[in-house]
Parts: sequence; C-alpha cells; structure tokens
Amino acid sequence: MTAVAQTRDRWRMGVEARALMLLTSVLLAFGLAVLYSASAIVAVEQNLGSTHYLTRQLTGLVIGAVVFAVGAKMDAERWNKWAWPFMTVTIALLVIIVLPFTTSIAPRINGSRRFLFGTSLQPSEIGKLSVIVWTAMLLVKKGDQMRRLTKGLLPFLVVIGVLDLLVVLEPDLSVAIMYTLVAGIVLFAGGVRIGHFVVLGVIGIPVLWHEMERLQYVLLRLVTFLDPGSPPPSAKYQLWQSLIAVGSGGLFGRGFGEGRQQLGFVPFGYNDFIGSNIGEEWGFFGLALLTLAFAVYAWLGLRIARSARSPFLQLVAIGLTVTVVTTAFLHIGVVVGLLPTTGLTLPFISYGRSNLVLSLFMTGMLVNIGSTKERVHGVAATDPLAAPAW
Repeated sequence: MTAVAQTRDRWRMGVEARALMLLTSVLLAFGLAVLYSASAIVAVEQNLGSTHYLTRQLTGLVIGAVVFAVGAKMDAERWNKWAWPFMTVTIALLVIIVLPFTTSIAPRINGSRRFLFGTSLQPSEIGKLSVIVWTAMLLVKKGDQMRRLTKGLLPFLVVIGVLDLLVVLEPDLSVAIMYTLVAGIVLFAGGVRIGHFVVLGVIGIPVLWHEMERLQYVLLRLVTFLDPGSPPPSAKYQLWQSLIAVGSGGLFGRGFGEGRQQLGFVPFGYNDFIGSNIGEEWGFFGLALLTLAFAVYAWLGLRIARSARSPFLQLVAIGLTVTVVTTAFLHIGVVVGLLPTTGLTLPFISYGRSNLVLSLFMTGMLVNIGSTKERVHGVAATDPLAAPAW
C-alpha cells in the first residue's frame, strides 16, 4: 500500500462527522438567504448597497471555510498542550479591550467595547473556545482531585471568574453567563460533584444580582420578560416587535422576502433578533425545523463525544457541541419570548463574522474528533505500530 493510501485510510471520516458537515452546509445556505432578507432594506436605509451585510458575511464565510478545514485536519489532541497559552492570549485581548486608553483600537459601539480594530475581531468569541479546551485540559490533568472543592474547583473559579469579569466590563453579561454555563457543563460531564455546584450557585447568585443591578439594561430586560406591561416602552420595544413578527408569521410564514418587521421595526433584526425574521417569513414550521436542525447537531456532536479516543477529546467535543447548540436555543427562546433578551446571535445564520468563523472552526474540530475515531479504530486496531496520520 502506498503512503498516500495509508494516510487516506488513517483519516477516514465517520458517519456522524459527514452528517455534521452536511447539516452545517444546509444551515449556512439557509443563513445567507435569511440574512439578505433581514438586512437588505436596513442597508439601503443606511445608504449602503442592499447586499452590504451579505457581502461582508460572505467574506467571513470564506475565512470560516479555511479555518473549518484547518480544524478538521489538525489533530484536536494538540489543544491539550495549547490550552494555557491560548487562555493567556484570550485574557490579554480582553484586557486590551477594557483599558481606558485603547479606545482607538477598541472603540465603543452601541454602548459597549467588544471589538478590536473596528469590528474585525471579537475576543469574547475566542474566549468560548478558550473556556472549552482549558477546562477540559485541567479537568483531565487533575483527575481525582476534582472530587475536592478547594483543590479541584478553585482554579476553575479563579480563571473563569477573570474571564467573566473582563467581559462584564465591556459590558456583556450574556457572554459571561455563557462562559460559566459551558464550563459548568464540561465540569459536570467530567465527574465534578453536584453538591459543589449547589454551593457555588448559592454563593454566585448574590454576585450575579449585584451585577444586574449595576447594569441597568440587564435588569430592565429581566423585568420586561417577567412583566411585559410594566417596563418603559424603550425597554420592551425590541421584544414586542419580535413577538409581532413571529406572531404574524403564523404556521407557514408570509413567504421569503415578504416580512414587514424587517423594514426597521426590529432593532438588529439581522443579528441579535434574526430569529424573528425567520418566524415571520417561514412561520412556526420554519422555527420548528430550525430547532430540530440544532437538536440533530447536538445529537451528532454528543455521539462524536461518546466515541472520542481520549477523555480530553470527549470533554472538548461536549463543550463544542454545548456552546453551539445552547447559543442557538437561547436565541430562539429569546425571539419567541420564552427567555429574557440576551443578545446572543444565532450560529451560522446571524450577521457577525467573528461568531461565524468561530462556529465553523468548532464544527471543524468536531469533525476531526469524529474522524479520529475511525482512524484509530480502523488502523491502530489492526496495526499497533502504525504511525499517527499527523
């Protein structure tokens, strides 16, 4: 057998990995269509071409395709060694954003400082991957020590707490909650005691409430969710318009490009609330299919995690899957009024190149982990001395 044939056989893509690639391609194609419909009129009103946001998203898709290929081909086990350096770089980028003298490269946009170099780079998105690989790495390294609160969970609390603090200073409480949620799920999957989470929850609730009181917009969003009739109109306007859009879509929607709320009634209807456009133009049926698509993504990701060749890759696969799917479900829950407004985008669909590139890279890593299973089981099982394909 030639060297090329041996390498090809060692890197055989599993069924779940192939299905995940197909599902992601469908979501991307659907997302581009929805984005154009949701953003064309807004772009024209801003004296931009109707395809402005679509064109910018396509540039992100090109970059995302490249990083997807890198993530799919690069052995995901390498992240075990890169976890600490990657976390250090992430913290450094987040620090640069919140420093008072860096506004020239980290400008304030819509009241928050979340981007570097205009809107080219969003470090808080990179932080999601840092949380996953760093938590998985340290969890495997500590092993049985995770059964103890002080020597087990304390280092996680310190580092994740630093990340949370930095993104809250932007301010972006939604991402801080996302970091904590993803880290908690990975830790739980790694065998951390439930009692420890209860203790931390009791301690963390007062801290979270204090931050909500400090960030008035967060408190208003929560009040709007609990009692839509009480807050001032400015606080409930976005949610109301989203509910109008979803409600007017009915069962099968108004039809592609026929939505009325996209005329500018829903703020950030092509980004934070793009799900409302789907609900209006594609109806309940469209939102249900979208929810089902991300449920299938979760099923495929968890099957890949179950078959991963090492505990580290199992935890990474769980973290990657949870991050993509939870973000999607939270977004859908917000636009239909089931959850308080969070500002989380819809993966693969919402406008935002940083999130698109990250989502594609994380999917590529999942594909790699799914393919590694085939490579190890198919080759190493028959030839223990076979060299790794990498």
